[in-house]
Amino acid sequence: MTVVSSAIALLLTALQLPALALLLARLLKGARRLPALTPQPPTVDLVGQVSVVVPTLNEAARIQPCLDGLTRQTYEVREVIVVDSRSTDGTGDRVKAQQQTDPRFRLMTDDPLPADWVGRPWALHNGFLASSVRSRWILGVDADTRPQPALVASLVQMADTKGYDLVSLAPQFILKGAAEWWLQPALLVTLLYRFGAAGADADNPERVMANGQCFLVRRSLLEQLDGYHCARQSFCDDVTLAREAARQGAKVGFWDGAKLLQVRMYDGVADLWEGWGRSLDLKDAATSAQKWGDLAFLLAVQGIPLLALVTFGCLLVAGIQTPVLWLAFGVNSLLVAMRFAFLAAILSAYDRQSRQGFWAYWLSPVADPVAVFRIFLSSIRTPKQWRGRVYGQSMDPSPADTR
Repeated sequence: MTVVSSAIALLLTALQLPALALLLARLLKGARRLPALTPQPPTVDLVGQVSVVVPTLNEAARIQPCLDGLTRQTYEVREVIVVDSRSTDGTGDRVKAQQQTDPRFRLMTDDPLPADWVGRPWALHNGFLASSVRSRWILGVDADTRPQPALVASLVQMADTKGYDLVSLAPQFILKGAAEWWLQPALLVTLLYRFGAAGADADNPERVMANGQCFLVRRSLLEQLDGYHCARQSFCDDVTLAREAARQGAKVGFWDGAKLLQVRMYDGVADLWEGWGRSLDLKDAATSAQKWGDLAFLLAVQGIPLLALVTFGCLLVAGIQTPVLWLAFGVNSLLVAMRFAFLAAILSAYDRQSRQGFWAYWLSPVADPVAVFRIFLSSIRTPKQWRGRVYGQSMDPSPADTR
């Protein structure tokens, strides 16, 4: 028993120590990251500089806060193009009602989905093509977001000042119920462990992170990229496009936007499990080696530590005490302590006005093995449907696609 447990502890420690060193290197970069974006008043030179594109498909139940938030943006927004993919739930009616009080809104229906495109990048591509050539910036905004006043002006000013060509924002999440507070932070940490904190630039294009919920791109860069064409088959089109832009020499940023952007992404833990897990592995934007390498890394620093800590602790209490077991216990104790400490560091990423079930947030490290398992499931599966569309192996929409 002693020999077997020591051999397992030695093997695990040999895998975890390099992963721990990599994790520390990524997290320490956060000390040099840009601070959270703060509200800034618009300036005259921003007049009409931004075209906003909002892709929609059956979003009537949650789009109103997004429409209201965009209406509160000032003269920097030239137009808001809502690209609707033939919704059947009254989404278009909500947009038409918004037009009555804000003429900047424009509702359009995108063309039928081509065989080799995913719905979201196709809608964004059509919105870009329909936008005014006088706008220097194209801002993609998802229907489930809640833009705060001065979001667009602050984002464009910072991008101009810092010389960025493409910037996306990490939002503040709105969660409801203990199950969401328990699972979602564990899923979010898988991204932070792999790509570091928002505001810290990536070392190379292959480690670029992005969030399509608020995605600002210079028109000239989108023209250079032929719109969203490079991300046409990607279920994580935001990361795919951002990495391609970085490879072509564009300056790409991913910033903390929690003070200016909120989002209520999913209703309930089942929706959260399905929606977040759909593309959390980012396989559409990475090589197979990167995908499996990241999964192994997460297993070592997030999926295993709590289980290993309990296991090795029990062995030590049972009297099986060897230097290797103590080393493994120490390494996993450090990883678990870091994980719990991380909860305080990311607290600003969550809206706490509604504290129903918030207590479960502090237990979210217990969900880490579940979160890593969800990424494994995503890694071995190709999405077959999303937002009512059903896709085949060749990305052809099936006959069930009503788009």
